[in-house]
Amino acid sequence: MKFVDVEQARTLPGLRLVLTTGVPGPWGEAAKGILRVKRLPYVAVRQEGGGENAALAAWTNQTSAPVAVWNDEPPRSTSLGILFLAERLAPTPPLIPDDPEDRARMFGFCHEIIGEQGLGWSRRLMMLHPILAAAGDAAPAGVRRLAVKYGYGADAAEAAPRRVVAILRMLAAQLERQRLAGRRFLVGTHLTALDVYWATFAAMLDPLPAEQCPMPAGLRMLYAATGSVRDALDPALLAHRDSVYREYLELPVDCTDDG
Repeated sequence: MKFVDVEQARTLPGLRLVLTTGVPGPWGEAAKGILRVKRLPYVAVRQEGGGENAALAAWTNQTSAPVAVWNDEPPRSTSLGILFLAERLAPTPPLIPDDPEDRARMFGFCHEIIGEQGLGWSRRLMMLHPILAAAGDAAPAGVRRLAVKYGYGADAAEAAPRRVVAILRMLAAQLERQRLAGRRFLVGTHLTALDVYWATFAAMLDPLPAEQCPMPAGLRMLYAATGSVRDALDPALLAHRDSVYREYLELPVDCTDDG
């Protein structure tokens, strides 16, 4: 993937998407997936995971990825903000259900995956915990920045596995209800943002094979769930992840900076 620097991106028109380079971060991969389904072209912009990202802060008033910027409109730095922008720019195919009950159900499940204290949030705390418990203030600066962002504390990190298990069981039950109703997606009758979010965030539990999703070996080990979390990961959820990638998303996943 070809990336440009923030300074260059600020001068460009159209859609720009700020992404962490070199690693398949789930929030970034979800944003890429939504734009891919919508067939929306974009310019990829570099962000350093855990770095200071001063130029990005000057442009978007924050330092994380992903961020979507359309022309001179305000940056969208939340997952749902990016989703709503994509829906406006390319209404077809829709990733938000028309039916209000399905829509409310979808957004509720989405929050449990992408939102504060959700699946991704809790898994990030679980990954930070061994490093911070051992090193404390001597942990690398990038790790300490992430700890602040995710509200790290020992109590929160120790509670995180139980939250992840509960979310996985809830998603598995929802997928089974849909199967019994003759439906193949997590909500409604067609692909929604929820399916994209699940497919991309499943990397934090069971990464795709290396030939489909290259990533640093250390990150792959961190991402792979163990213990009670692994036990709660229903094979049907992984099969659904695989089908969404196979039919709708990019394979192999590309986050390498070729710029």
